[in-house]
Amino acid sequence: MKFSKKLALYILMFDMFITFSAIGLILPVMPAYLKTYGAAGQALGFIIAIIAFAQFIFSPVAGNLSDRHGRKNLIIFGLFVNGLSQIAFGLADELWMLYLCRFFTGVGSAFIVPPVMAYAADITSKDERGKAMGWIGAAISLGFMIGPGIGGFLSNVNLHFPFHFAGSVTILAGLLSLVFLPAIKPEIKELHKQENILQQMERSFKTSYFVLLIVVFVFSFGISNFQSTLTMFLTYKFNYSPNDIAIVMTVGGFAGVIVQGFALNKLFKRFGEMKIILFGLLVAAISLYGMLYVSGFYLIILVATLFSTATTLIRPAVNTLISKTAGNEQGFAAGMNNSYMSLGNMIGPALAGTLFDWHRNIPFTFGSLILLGCFFLAFVWTRKSTTRAQKAS
Repeated sequence: MKFSKKLALYILMFDMFITFSAIGLILPVMPAYLKTYGAAGQALGFIIAIIAFAQFIFSPVAGNLSDRHGRKNLIIFGLFVNGLSQIAFGLADELWMLYLCRFFTGVGSAFIVPPVMAYAADITSKDERGKAMGWIGAAISLGFMIGPGIGGFLSNVNLHFPFHFAGSVTILAGLLSLVFLPAIKPEIKELHKQENILQQMERSFKTSYFVLLIVVFVFSFGISNFQSTLTMFLTYKFNYSPNDIAIVMTVGGFAGVIVQGFALNKLFKRFGEMKIILFGLLVAAISLYGMLYVSGFYLIILVATLFSTATTLIRPAVNTLISKTAGNEQGFAAGMNNSYMSLGNMIGPALAGTLFDWHRNIPFTFGSLILLGCFFLAFVWTRKSTTRAQKAS
């Protein structure tokens, strides 16, 4: 890649890192934060889910707008909306305000993620794309890894300060993108008429990568189930502090970042994206269920690390396969990718929080079964696709 492409890719990575570190930052703080409102698992589940609901609604819109008008302005807009909503979250004094602020955080994220993924596809060839998606995936994972650590550390100032910090840094990322991110015009040969979310979802059923979108939905469900429940699980079962939870989540994500940054492209070339997806789904299901049977601090870190590594392998593998299949509809594909991810992120925490208030073990068992079901679906689809390809040849 030329220097200008590398510069753009580095800025995109930074934007995704800031976006997802700000989302991850709240996780260790929220159990203690919600206690001040007299709320618990269900409230946390819905606070996380409402971000995903906004992403589900606005991601296809952002994807289509980026196909028509370019990626840069939408990314900057999303960063500013995201940053301001997080500052407002830290200033809120009523529970309903928290829901409203997180909704606008989701709107901002919807205008960041699909244009960033489409931008990365615009500036890379198919051969380069796996590596680029791996780097962006590593930035996402690094954000999730460092975010909880930052949140736990900053909560020592007070419980509101992490949100003010995250919002300010997100706005700074928007200013840096405004100045340094090159503006490019996507080459789109055919544009579909404006469609609402239901029409776009219906069109996604007919795409060649629909099963991959189902995989996106399911593994997002599993990840959000784990992340939203783990904080409450460790708080109520082991009486962990925000700092303890931050250490578990930070160390748990580190191995995934290392694999994504340094080994993922080699793994893609040796095994192929689909085998990586299948392996990740299986390990994620086993480790999610295994969390119920460990009690020592270091064993909990180990199991969390296995889960985080498995899920960080899945995300760039799915993104790469969808991007390779999407052709000239990179914005639409990225928007639907984010919409299905948002559906999983919306249903996962909302259901997990409700189930947690019923019994704290149920979300882990249920999430593990969902991931296993997705493993078998992807396995059968892969076998059928291979058989059809052999008959065609």
